[in-house]
Amino acid sequence: MKITVIGTGYVGLPTGVGLAELGNDVICLDIDEKKINQLKSGKVTIFEEGLEDLFQKNTANGKVTFSTSFAESIPESDLVILAVGTPPNPITKEADMKYIKAAAEELAHHLSGYTVIAIKSTVPVNTGNAVEDIIRRTNPSADFDVISLPEFLREGFAIHDFFNPDRIIVGANSERAKDVIRTLYEPFKDKCTILYVSRQSSETIKYASNAFLAMKIQYINEMADFCETSGADIYEVAKGMGLDSRIGAKFLVPGPGYGGFCFPKDTNAMAYMGKFNGVDLSLIETTIKSNERRKINMAKRILDMVSDKKNPTIAVLGSAFKGGTDDCRESPALQIIEIMLAHDVNIRLYDPQAMPNTKAILGNMITYCNSAYEAIGGADALAVLTDWAEFKELDLEKIKMLLTKPQIADYRNTFDCKKAKELGFEIKSLGRKL
Repeated sequence: MKITVIGTGYVGLPTGVGLAELGNDVICLDIDEKKINQLKSGKVTIFEEGLEDLFQKNTANGKVTFSTSFAESIPESDLVILAVGTPPNPITKEADMKYIKAAAEELAHHLSGYTVIAIKSTVPVNTGNAVEDIIRRTNPSADFDVISLPEFLREGFAIHDFFNPDRIIVGANSERAKDVIRTLYEPFKDKCTILYVSRQSSETIKYASNAFLAMKIQYINEMADFCETSGADIYEVAKGMGLDSRIGAKFLVPGPGYGGFCFPKDTNAMAYMGKFNGVDLSLIETTIKSNERRKINMAKRILDMVSDKKNPTIAVLGSAFKGGTDDCRESPALQIIEIMLAHDVNIRLYDPQAMPNTKAILGNMITYCNSAYEAIGGADALAVLTDWAEFKELDLEKIKMLLTKPQIADYRNTFDCKKAKELGFEIKSLGRKL
């Protein structure tokens, strides 16, 4: 199948490369010339485990190519996938649809023959109708169908999730479009459920799923706080909860708050849609507020450790919103750092992958280090804010020697608390018995 993927970000690029690996001819289209030139030169523009190898393989064999031209990409395509950004409106927090609308209008000029337009971006309910109207208005003679094809790729695991989906949701109102998608996903027909629903239901499923997961994260974080005061252990509690098949074990890991581009954006957008439709979505609204308070509380806990110091230095491990990705958008780690910077502290940071993205956000407000131990050296306290696997391998005895005072705010529960206390550390963690 000939496919054009519009957008080469954290959704578009893994999707394009994955579809090429399945044997399709894929053009990844983006209006960002700099990004396309980097991709053409063989440079992967995002970090995703396993993406580099598949990228190099499928560019070398010509299954994936890159373009900034709609005129060159769209006419020969059987399927066009919209994977452009839908960032939040800075005031209302609703999803900003300008990139979707612009892409729909531009591609409409170049449609030739029957084409399925699949919206993979996370979009408000009835966006499919709006895109269909734009295309028909722009090109009345076009032969096409618009479907909803939401993505469920976890950042850091996008390649794994592409090839091992737990479900594929298709919002299609025409049998002709469904036949195209059945052909596309033939390799997965025996691996997972492929659910065909209406466009509106498909668009809602994505938001409902992310909002529910965000609530689940906030819930286990609140339970972790309770465990700290009651003497219970959050991991024992979470294990007992997760054994209930109605609850499940996933997303029951405490942390400094949910982040990344999707959960904050989608919970806010869902809350806005609730207000727009006159529906009380108080659970989601409370989750959003509680998650914001949590990051403020995490920063306060760290600052309390160095309250006896004037202009203290804090070593921070991790700035990406989670391990396995270089994405810093809405990262709890960065938000905690920004809160602490307002209190006259010096931050020494190390992250294995996210340093360039961090620098683009924080500039010279902090010190960037080449290793965890370099960041720790001479610091008055250590804060672990991203769950990178390599942080678990750090030597506590060496950390103690490098810090001016043996104290750790371990907000990814990275270290063995018992061992740390035996070594003389003051250690704060989340929901564990100390």
